[in-house]
Amino acid sequence: MSQREGSLEAPTRHPLDWQSEDFWNEESLNQELERVYDICHGCRRCVSLCDAFPTLFDLVDESDTMEVDGVDKADYYKVVDQCYLCDMCYMSKCPYVPPHEWNVDFPHLMLRAKAVNFKKNGARPRDKILTSTDSVSGLVSIPVVDVTVNKLNQNKTFRGLLEKTLGVHKDAPVPKYHSKTLRKRVANLSQSIEPIETEKTTGKVALFATCYGNYNSPQLGEDFFKVFQHNKIQIQLVDQEVCCGMPKLELGDLESVAKAMEANIPILADMVDRGYDLIAPVPSCVLMFKQELPLMFPDDPNVQKVKAAFFDPFEYLFLRHKSELFNTEFKNPLGDISYQVACHLRVQNIGLKTRDILSMVPDTTVHAIERCSGHDGTYAVKKETHDKSVKIARPVVRKVNQMKAAHFASDCPMAATHIVNLAEEADVAEHPMSLLRKAYGI
Repeated sequence: MSQREGSLEAPTRHPLDWQSEDFWNEESLNQELERVYDICHGCRRCVSLCDAFPTLFDLVDESDTMEVDGVDKADYYKVVDQCYLCDMCYMSKCPYVPPHEWNVDFPHLMLRAKAVNFKKNGARPRDKILTSTDSVSGLVSIPVVDVTVNKLNQNKTFRGLLEKTLGVHKDAPVPKYHSKTLRKRVANLSQSIEPIETEKTTGKVALFATCYGNYNSPQLGEDFFKVFQHNKIQIQLVDQEVCCGMPKLELGDLESVAKAMEANIPILADMVDRGYDLIAPVPSCVLMFKQELPLMFPDDPNVQKVKAAFFDPFEYLFLRHKSELFNTEFKNPLGDISYQVACHLRVQNIGLKTRDILSMVPDTTVHAIERCSGHDGTYAVKKETHDKSVKIARPVVRKVNQMKAAHFASDCPMAATHIVNLAEEADVAEHPMSLLRKAYGI
């Protein structure tokens, strides 16, 4: 009997069984890695996505047997190190995801391997620093310190030293820090708006600022407040927050992810109980609450409550549009927009709502580029993977250069900055919410 490939059924995600003994068993992990690697070796349709799959296939092809059984198990982690959990293999390429009986979830298998390795060996000081976003940002965004750090990060001598000592690539763009954080900028922007409820939205949202939004892109807060209020949506910041946990998840530090969950979820669940829907300006943070935490804590009712109330911001605006509550009175055309669709937005399975909203602006054409930027928060910054990140980004950069659009945007500020740093025909990285504000002329 031949094995069927693919399924007519929608892909499903099984909970991450990280609290079981078997999850942490290295022998069991290696058996599952060998099983899945063998399936991937026989398929190979993910070869163009990232460097994890070429690394695997090279190991197989260079082995004595030219099969997975010829690969030294000590080399399995060479594949794991190249996976940055973008989820695109699962969502767009693999024909064997559950409910298929082969049950292949490559990203979560890589996450399991990262977690086992972190528990056994810990992480490099650099990786701990890069993923400790709250601590680093809080320190660096102190007045005067922020200006000093920003200047140093633009200094070639300092960046060369940083590469030698910490392993941060000298050519990788690093975010600027601002002492006037998002929270400070929007402190006096809240307006009292009577919310209009629809079938799927309450008409009042709480913005989870995120570490990056609060410290590195604080102007985004003003754009969000202006646009949502212009659409008669009551908006305020989440009362209190820590990092969503995505950087630690990508490191395999699941205990730190759990601590972040324990800090955030009670506050977010309380806001949901008070009638708020939830949004965030960075797709990775939205995905954390929509997918990763619910799969890590499937039996926690508050985690599931937060999941049900969390929206991508343009998904939210589009839902309002379907109820004829989205303001389409635009004052300024935007022209051509090169728009890179972030991976962690694509895997939310909501369609291209950012494109759809911006396309409503008269004399505006959105050219969506559905390819990975290769950034991943830290992958593009590390000395050992920066060049690979640049290679992954090339298809996006090539299209941006060909289009020569008036604007380049991505929902992920880090991805946008990375692409602009590489592209010749794009000078400024813009967030779609900033473009929407420009279109409104507010």
